Amino acid sequence: MRRITVVGVHVRSFYRNALFRSLSVAASVPTQELMVTDQDRVHNQTSREIYLNEENICENIETTPKRKRKKFAILMAYCGLGYHGMQMSKSGFPTIENALISALIKAECVPKKCFSDLKEVRFQRCARTDKGVSALAQVVSLKLFIFVTNPIEKINSYLPPEIRVLDIRRVTNGFSAKDKCGARTYSYTLPTFVLSRSGGVSPDSSFRLPREDFHVINGLLSFYKGTRNFHNFTNSKLETDKSAHRHIMEVCCSEPFLHHGVEFAHILVKGHSFMLHQIRKMVCLVIAVARGLVSPDLLPHSVQMDKVNIPRAPGIGLVLEFTHFDYYNQRYNDRTLHDPVTWEEFLPVREAFREEKIMPTIIKGELEDLSMSYWLKKLCTHDFMNVADKKYDLIR
Repeated sequence: MRRITVVGVHVRSFYRNALFRSLSVAASVPTQELMVTDQDRVHNQTSREIYLNEENICENIETTPKRKRKKFAILMAYCGLGYHGMQMSKSGFPTIENALISALIKAECVPKKCFSDLKEVRFQRCARTDKGVSALAQVVSLKLFIFVTNPIEKINSYLPPEIRVLDIRRVTNGFSAKDKCGARTYSYTLPTFVLSRSGGVSPDSSFRLPREDFHVINGLLSFYKGTRNFHNFTNSKLETDKSAHRHIMEVCCSEPFLHHGVEFAHILVKGHSFMLHQIRKMVCLVIAVARGLVSPDLLPHSVQMDKVNIPRAPGIGLVLEFTHFDYYNQRYNDRTLHDPVTWEEFLPVREAFREEKIMPTIIKGELEDLSMSYWLKKLCTHDFMNVADKKYDLIR
């Protein structure tokens, strides 16, 4: 039996009844009294034509293939150099999401109209990285068309080499990359000379961070652990704003390492979520204290109610290292229809991507463009207590 849509049933019923009423009136009225105008003839003819064509209309509506969509998580890595952050922009500036959505449309994984309306596919990002910030563990959730052959290979063929899709995981219908993420881990890579008073103001291949200074840095960073009011570490947040209270789980400075003959280190920060520019301002304040530019008392003062003007450290060294979905993975680990959102199996691929795409941009920025050196010279003249001075907040 041929299936008919609800719309088709109503269309058929309406025009069939209209036609029967017209024929009934004609049969009940004597011929000599029946006055039929040209307008009536046109209307009746149109009704018959619509009724006769209604079968084809319903058939076309029903047989048009409707592609099924399911909720997926896309695991990806990218180098943020040259992009104005993660979030899609309509201003014409290139963003990671603009490139991703364009590739998904070309790969026929999403409908074309989602480029102007991401709600069409229930799009959510795990982290909104800033301009120039890179990621090794970004996750976006959205609804994709199923039965796409080799989707990862196809999507990557339409992406620039600095943006890679690592995997696509089937997730629950209620999964949100933003809400289901329990924690995020960032790294901030910087030359170690900026962490010591004896380090000078430019990269030096002979400099090695003294162990005493290394322990001082970790001591300063440990202050951030726990839940604190970080209203001074972002933009446009009042000291009474409850959303400025953020919980830091772990924060430390890694052991230094050599790259191109210059010593570098990673500052690792793990927290539930972070505000705009928060980590870059946290790094800045620790550098200022370590180099003796401000008193160590400014650290506890910065999380009190008073305003403190903290500039941002350059964004080039910031990388989203891990996104943690422990609770989600534990809850759905026995279900065969849904995949865990984990990164362990991609560690070799991630490290290769870091060395090939991300580290060269950091090294060039620090050793050739002297990003940290220029920023450090301006930091030396910065007044942290001048809350009206916002010019250093524009440092990238």
